Amino acid sequence: MADATPPARPNLLSLDDALARLLAVARDRVIAETEKLDTFDALGRVLARPVVAGLDVPPADNTSMDGYALRAADVPAVGTVLPVSQRLPAGVVGAALQPGTAVRIFTGAPLPDGADAVVMQELCEAVSGDDLGQVCINTVPQPGQWIRRQGEDVQHGAEVLATGTRLTPQALGLAASVGASRLTVRRRPRVALFSTGDELVMPGESLRPGAIYNSNRFMLRGLLQAAGCEVTDLGIVPDRLDATRDALRRAAQGHDLILTSGGVSVGEEDHIKPAVKAEGWLEAWALAIKPGKPLAFGAVRRDESAAPAVRRDELAAPALRRDESAAPAVRRDGGDSEALFIGLPGNPVSSFVTFLLAVAPVLRAIQGCPAALPQAVSVRADFDWPQPDKRREFLRARFNPQGGVELFANQSSGVLTSAVWADGLVDNPSGQVVRRGDAVRLLLLSSLIGA
Repeated sequence: MADATPPARPNLLSLDDALARLLAVARDRVIAETEKLDTFDALGRVLARPVVAGLDVPPADNTSMDGYALRAADVPAVGTVLPVSQRLPAGVVGAALQPGTAVRIFTGAPLPDGADAVVMQELCEAVSGDDLGQVCINTVPQPGQWIRRQGEDVQHGAEVLATGTRLTPQALGLAASVGASRLTVRRRPRVALFSTGDELVMPGESLRPGAIYNSNRFMLRGLLQAAGCEVTDLGIVPDRLDATRDALRRAAQGHDLILTSGGVSVGEEDHIKPAVKAEGWLEAWALAIKPGKPLAFGAVRRDESAAPAVRRDELAAPALRRDESAAPAVRRDGGDSEALFIGLPGNPVSSFVTFLLAVAPVLRAIQGCPAALPQAVSVRADFDWPQPDKRREFLRARFNPQGGVELFANQSSGVLTSAVWADGLVDNPSGQVVRRGDAVRLLLLSSLIGA
C-alpha cells in the first residue's frame, strides 16, 4: 500500500510582514480613555496631549558659570582690575551694571542689564578693598561668553513633548521646566495573561514526574509590567477546549489584549487555536524567525451573544497560516466589541524573543506610540557562525571587554539562561554566515524591553 502523502509544511511569514499586519490592526485600536496625572507620578506613561511651553526657557539671559558679569569692552587687557558693584546669587534680579564695574554672579542668576560677558571665577582673582572689593580679570573676555540666552532651550509656544511620547525621567524634567504641573496621559493597556499546559506547576509546588515550573508566567508578567501594562494573571488553564474557551471569555472582559503562551502548535492537546476561532477570529502564522516560529493573532468577542465583527480585504500578500497553505490577508474591525489576542510559543526563549519582536510593538501601537522596532547598533562579531539557519535568527549575545560581542554557547530556544546572560540579540539575516571580525546588527535588550 502506498504511503500516505504527508501534509504540506506551512509557508513562512517574514517578521516584517507579520509586524505590518499586527500593527495595521493595533493602530485602529488606540486607547481612547485618558487621565490627568501630577507630573511627579507620570513616569512611563504615554502622553495623550502634547506639552506646550507657556514661557521661554531660560526665561531670561543668565550665567552658566560662577564668576563675574561685566562688559567685555571694560577689560581691554589681561590683568585689568574692576571694582565689584553687587553680588547676584541664583534667583535674584540685580540692578543694571554700572559701567567700569563687575558683578559677582553665581550659576543660574539673571544677567544684569548692561553686562555682555561672564568670566569664570577660575580666571579671576579677588582683590580686597572697600565694600565688595575688586577683581583682577586674568583673561580678555569675548562678548556672549558663558551666557545662556533667553529661550535658547525652549521658546514660548513651542511643543516640547508630542502626543504619543512615553514619559522618561528626562521628559518629566522637560515638562516641569515649562511649568507643566499635570499631564494628560492614556490609561495603561489592560492585558489578561494565562498559560496552557497540564505539565506546568508553580514554584513552591512539588514537581511531579513530567512536570516543569511555569517560568513563562513570571517572565511575561514582568515584560508586560515593564511595558507599562495593568496585568490580570489568570494562571494556568487546563489542556481542555472547554476550559480554554471559558478562560478566553473571562479574559476578554475589560481587557485590551489577551496574551497566552503555549498551545499554538499543531498538537492534539493544543486547544488555543480552536478556542479562539470559536470565540472570535484567529490567524495562526509560522514566522520565518529563530527562535520563535509559531505565532497566533486574533481577537475574542467581549459579548458572547454578539456576532464577530469581521471584514476580509483581499491584499497582494497572502496571510500564511500554520494549518492552511494560504488565505487572504484579513482586516478586522472589532472596535470595543472584542479584545485582541496573541498566542506565543511555549519554549521560554521563543516566548521571550517573540514578545519583544511582536507583542511589544502592538502594545506601543495601541497607546499611540511609535511602534517600530528600535534601531540596531553595528558591532564587531567576536564569534564565528558558519551554519546559519534559513530563517532570520536572533542570537543571544553580549559585549566583551574588547568591545565586540560574543554568543552564548547554547542558542537553544529552551535555554532561558541565555536571555539573562545577554545584552542583546544579534539580528542575523536568513542564511547569513558570520565570520569573526564581521560587523553585525545588535538589538539591545534594554531598548527592546524599555521602548
